[in-house]
Amino acid sequence: MADITRRFGWRHLRSAPTVHVRHHRRGRLVHDGPGLSFWFRALTAAVSEVPVDDRELAVTFHARTSDFQDVSVQATVTYRISEPATAAARLDFSIDPDTGVWRGAPLEQISTLLTGTAQQHALDVLARTPLSAALADGVTAVRERISAGLGGEPRLGATGIEVVAVRVIALRPEPEVERALRTPAREQIQQEADRATYERRAVAVERERAIAENELASRIELARREERLVEQNGTNARREAEESAAADAVRAEAEAARTVRIAKAEATAAREIGEARAGAQAAWLRVHAETDPATLHALAVTRLAENLPRVDSITLSPDVLTGLLARLGGPGTGTRTGMGTGTGTA
Repeated sequence: MADITRRFGWRHLRSAPTVHVRHHRRGRLVHDGPGLSFWFRALTAAVSEVPVDDRELAVTFHARTSDFQDVSVQATVTYRISEPATAAARLDFSIDPDTGVWRGAPLEQISTLLTGTAQQHALDVLARTPLSAALADGVTAVRERISAGLGGEPRLGATGIEVVAVRVIALRPEPEVERALRTPAREQIQQEADRATYERRAVAVERERAIAENELASRIELARREERLVEQNGTNARREAEESAAADAVRAEAEAARTVRIAKAEATAAREIGEARAGAQAAWLRVHAETDPATLHALAVTRLAENLPRVDSITLSPDVLTGLLARLGGPGTGTRTGMGTGTGTA
């Protein structure tokens, strides 16, 4: 929509670069081009505003396939007005000089023309196509047919309209048919999912079994090694006991030999001591045998005196003294008594 300003009976129009403006004054073309800005009088001017930018037109319609199934088609048509003068001559693009608004609805006419043409060509191709083929390859076929039909439509060229692109967004059957068609695929997907789940579980079970076998093998190997360790410990203990017993035997033998040697030495010493004592006794006896009796008596008295206890004083009563003197007074008796005593002492 053009931007129009009013000043004292004059109007000033300022258009966008994407809008082609045609200004006629008293039947003569005064201004013609995009993005113009000029002053004009409303009573003598006829202004047309033709958009020249690319425009998107959404097309939605229903069609029927060759097997009598309803489908909905959603497409988008991109077009532009390539010849503004032709379009302004064929369609009403005039604007109100006070507000800048189109007096008619030219874009709606173009939309109706494009929609009708596109729908006609789409219905033509879908009417000869079964539903399964339409759902599989119908989008491409419908897009190519609509593009070819719009490109060869003579009325569009005569109106100055150029189709830039055609896109078919979706081609869908009725909801009940779509659900029915989705069921086998869903069941197949579910089967594949179940199969994948079972395979995953089988792999998990196999891995768990492998882990359990590894753990069991590890335990068996550990038990085997523990058995070997016990055997080795027993062997070491037995060997240690044997070596200890051998060492004890060696020590016992050494101790016994030492004891025997000590006993033999003691016996030898005792024998030698006994022999020495016997020799000394024999020599002592020989000496005494060869000594005269008087000497022996003196020795005996000396030995007796050595062994007697110490006497500090002796008290002799008259009776004892009388008897002793009587015995000493008799020569024969004293001599025999002394001999007897000496002999007894010896």
